[in-house]
Amino acid sequence: MHHSDRGVQYASESYRQRLALAGVVPSMSRRGNCYDNAAMESFWSSLKRELVHRCQFATRAQARAAIFEWIEVFYNRERLHSALGYHSPVDFETKLN
Repeated sequence: MHHSDRGVQYASESYRQRLALAGVVPSMSRRGNCYDNAAMESFWSSLKRELVHRCQFATRAQARAAIFEWIEVFYNRERLHSALGYHSPVDFETKLN
């Protein structure tokens, strides 16, 4: 799945065809609703600021492994999220159940 805003470059027929050829399902925010992307944009901002812009990866495999580690170990289990009352997502889910 590829989620984007309603920018003309993402809505163009040629772009949508390329997504379809790659087997990717397009998803767009609703017209006039700037908050549809807010959670995902916050995630990408954190990933870039906390990992990607601080590291230099020699290979795609190295980048993939580091990003996986950042998401699965740090972001989901250790990083405190203000939107979750300063709990990690795993802790927050545990307290709900």
